[in-house]
Amino acid sequence: MSKMPGSPQIRTSRAALIVYDDVTLLDVSGPLEVFHQANRAAKRYETILVSPTGGNVTTSAGLTLAGTVKPADVGKVDTVLIAGADHLAERVPDDVRATAAALAQDAERVASVCTGAFVLAAIGVLDGRRATTHWRHASTLASKHPKIHVEPDALHITDGRYVTSAGISAGIDLTLALVEADHGSAVAREVARELVVFMQRPGGQSQFSTAIATPPAKSDPLRIVTAAVVADPGADHSLPTLAKQVSLSPRHLTRLFQSELQTTPGRWIERVRLDRAQQLILDGHSITAAARHSGLGSDETLRRAFARHLSTTPSEYKRRFTAAAN
Repeated sequence: MSKMPGSPQIRTSRAALIVYDDVTLLDVSGPLEVFHQANRAAKRYETILVSPTGGNVTTSAGLTLAGTVKPADVGKVDTVLIAGADHLAERVPDDVRATAAALAQDAERVASVCTGAFVLAAIGVLDGRRATTHWRHASTLASKHPKIHVEPDALHITDGRYVTSAGISAGIDLTLALVEADHGSAVAREVARELVVFMQRPGGQSQFSTAIATPPAKSDPLRIVTAAVVADPGADHSLPTLAKQVSLSPRHLTRLFQSELQTTPGRWIERVRLDRAQQLILDGHSITAAARHSGLGSDETLRRAFARHLSTTPSEYKRRFTAAAN
C-alpha cells in the first residue's frame, strides 16, 4: 500500500505477465510501460514476469527477459495478463496452458494481448464470451473455438473478468483501459499523454488490414465468382451478372454465399471493393479515384462503407496512414 501526501491511500495491485520463449516483445513491454507510467505519482502496480519454468526467457526479437518467476512462486495476484506469440494460433504449449490456468483461477481480472487469447481459449474461460485477437488470427480463433463470440474489429473487449485485445500495440490500449478502470480517466489520460498515444484510438483494427481474409470456397461456382470479383472489383458484379457467369439462378448463388462464406453476395462484394479502395488510397490515389476504381462509385458510398466496416472516414484513413509519405 502506498500513500501520496494529501491524498487517500492507493492500493497497490499485483499484475502478473505470463511470458515464454518466442513471446512477442511489444506484447510485454507495452503493458509494462503503461503500468510503469501509472506508478510515477504513486505505487499503483507491482508487476511480475511469470514463465512456466522461471529464469530467463528469449523473446521473438532475440532480447532476453531475465528473472522471471515460476507460477508456484508468484502468490496472490489481482491481474493476469498473457502476452502473445505467432505460434499460439497453431498450438498452445502445455506448460503455457498450465501456467495460465493456475494463475487465472484466483485472479480478479484476466487479460490477453494479441494471440494470448488462444491461451485463454485453450483453458476454456472464453466459452460463451465475447473476445478479440489480432485481425490476422481472428478467423482461426473463431473456427477452433466456435463457442467464443469473436469480434475481429475490436481493439479490446471486456466480458466479465476477462479482457482480450487485438494485436501487439493494442496491448497498450488494453492496459490503459485497465488503468482507467482502476484509477479513473485522469490517471489513464496522463499515462497516454506521457506515452504520446491515443487514450482511445479512433476506429477499429480492421483499418490496419488491407487484405481481405476470405475462407476458400468449396464449390466450383463460388470459387469462380469470388476469383472474378477479387481480380476486378470495379467491374459489373450485380447478382444476376454473377449468377449468369456460372449458370446458376441468383437465389442459388445467394444460398452458396450464405452456406460457405456466411454472408450475402452484396456484403462480400462491398468488403472486397472497400479493401481495394484502402489499397488505392495507400498507393496515393485521391478518395474520388479510389471510390471509382474500386467499384464503390461515389465518395458518399465510399464514406458509408468506411463507417460501416472500419469506424472511420476515408479522409481520416488517408491522413493517418499516408502522412509519413507526404
